[in-house]
Amino acid sequence: MCRVNRSTVRFGFGSACLRLSCGSASTGFSCKLAAGDSSIAAPSRIGSLTVMAYDYPPEKMSVYLSDDAGSNITYYALLEASQFAKHWIPFCRRFTVEPRSPAAYFRSPSSDQLSANGKNEELSAIKKLYEDMKNRIETAHELGRISEDIRSKHKEFSQWDSYISRQDHNTFLEILIDRTTRKAVDAEGNALSTLVYMAREKRPQYFHNFKAGAMNALIRVSSAISSGRIILNVDCDMYSNNSESIRDALCFLMDEERGDEIAYVQFPQNFENVTKNEQYSSSLRVISEVEFHGLDGQGGVLYIGSGCFHRRDTLCGKKIGREVITRWSENSGIDPNGGIYKPEELKKLASCSYEENTEWGREMGLKYGCPVEDVITGLSIQYRGWRSVYFNPRRNAFLGVAPTTLLQLLVQHKRWSEGDFQILLSRYSPAWHGLGKISPGLIMCYLPYCLWAPNCLPTLYYTIIPSLCLLKGISLFPEVTSPWFIPFAYVIFCKYAYSLAEYLWSGGTVLGWWNDQRIWLYKRTSSYLFAAIDTVAKLLGFSETAFVITSKVAEEGVAQRYEKEMMEFGATSPMFTILTTLALLNLVCFLGAALTGFASGGAGFFGSMLLQAILCAVLILINLPIYHGILRKDEGKMPISTTVASTVIAVSACTIFVSF
Repeated sequence: MCRVNRSTVRFGFGSACLRLSCGSASTGFSCKLAAGDSSIAAPSRIGSLTVMAYDYPPEKMSVYLSDDAGSNITYYALLEASQFAKHWIPFCRRFTVEPRSPAAYFRSPSSDQLSANGKNEELSAIKKLYEDMKNRIETAHELGRISEDIRSKHKEFSQWDSYISRQDHNTFLEILIDRTTRKAVDAEGNALSTLVYMAREKRPQYFHNFKAGAMNALIRVSSAISSGRIILNVDCDMYSNNSESIRDALCFLMDEERGDEIAYVQFPQNFENVTKNEQYSSSLRVISEVEFHGLDGQGGVLYIGSGCFHRRDTLCGKKIGREVITRWSENSGIDPNGGIYKPEELKKLASCSYEENTEWGREMGLKYGCPVEDVITGLSIQYRGWRSVYFNPRRNAFLGVAPTTLLQLLVQHKRWSEGDFQILLSRYSPAWHGLGKISPGLIMCYLPYCLWAPNCLPTLYYTIIPSLCLLKGISLFPEVTSPWFIPFAYVIFCKYAYSLAEYLWSGGTVLGWWNDQRIWLYKRTSSYLFAAIDTVAKLLGFSETAFVITSKVAEEGVAQRYEKEMMEFGATSPMFTILTTLALLNLVCFLGAALTGFASGGAGFFGSMLLQAILCAVLILINLPIYHGILRKDEGKMPISTTVASTVIAVSACTIFVSF
């Protein structure tokens, strides 16, 4: 079973749930959609197919898809996928297909190789089945409804007659494939994994706690049906890229020496649509290839919300050496060990009122009240004495979709940095609550992420004040001839030389590193700034925690510009106003100082103000995509309203500063 090269592994340090079994215990897998919307029906069905096709005994695995919007089109997509799976899974088994996402496999060289080996007839047949399924789903999506012919064949669609909206609907729960029945077999007569669709009840008068609430409802329902001991959660826009990931994770969890200490095994988040030079630095390359391995060496990596194998009892509050909390199953009328169950009883576990006066969201399940429910949940598990493992195999275990516009990226990082800052100021803060519960090294590893948001302040200072002082002729740094210039030059050279080497070692390109520096600046001066403001406002009671879903659906024009690595603006946003203002401010300051300096012979410009001039010039080079966006004519250009507002602010700031 264990195929991991243990010499390369170091212990210590959404969405869907996958539960596996060790030995004879049952294993279940549940795939959770973080935002149930008919527009993500395609990714959800592909993710379900890939996990159903894992190289693992199907009778020990159950797949659950949680659709938090309760879309009948998403259910229809899963229904179609369940029928296609009866042909796709035998095909994967027969020809050792990899990857097991149909769309990814059909466009890969492996598909062409199979055709060249004389298997073109089988390949064409399975392709036709896939295209037919895809067309039927896309037709339903375009119509925005399920046809009467399909509704007449599947009576379960009548549940949606009471559907009001994504925020107001009953619990929808259907077991599409039940491995306890004779019908749960594929086209060759082999057993299939249980497949379940669930949309928890949502009502306007009940706060639904976003992704964490959906995950907790899914944990309860899936525990009642199959009660697997291991849970894998995968977000709706990701799919499994390695059919042996289960076995890799179990090598850690079943390790004879230290397996009992491990609460979860986290795989990195990788993306299939990342361009060569990573215009938006979406892959988080250095974090995945360097930093997370450092956390692993200190006792445990962060839980990052997807591609993570959990012990189910640790999510239910178990501590090292103590019994798991099971109060949630008392008086539920349901056998928590996968016994006989009734649909109506199961629906109670996903009702709005079930968690009232319980420990769910506090001591059990994923934590509530934080935009990064995954990070705070993983941290609380580590506080209870558990360790976690980070495993980054050569073949990516999971692939997803990276943001394709700048605004998508900035909104995503605003949520991440806001959540991490809230953790720092909460009762789960590693700065003080972690003392004595996790290692000092792990505390230091968590703190840089928790301090993302407040780091906007020094960054804003260095992007504004030196440039304004350059314009007015105020020197802030030592002259080139001064001995004090050497420490500045040394720090600048070493910092960026190390950063470049680290990025190249992680598999990136030089231009990719430059793009990474640009995005680093953009995040700190926009996303982190708004995150810090919102966190302080929440502490003062002026706002509430919000969970903003990052859209991954790209229009054709946006996708084309993304492939060409053209930065996408297009929409108006306060973040764009800040970025454009800073870009124009530095341009005005540099040009003004240059004209003044050359008029006076250049002595000041190339002498006492050299470092400031270099800093301002680098900021101008970094902001070239913004200047280009202002001049562009396509739909991805910088909005005229943003350009005008930023120009007025930048010129006014320069004028006011010089006049004092």
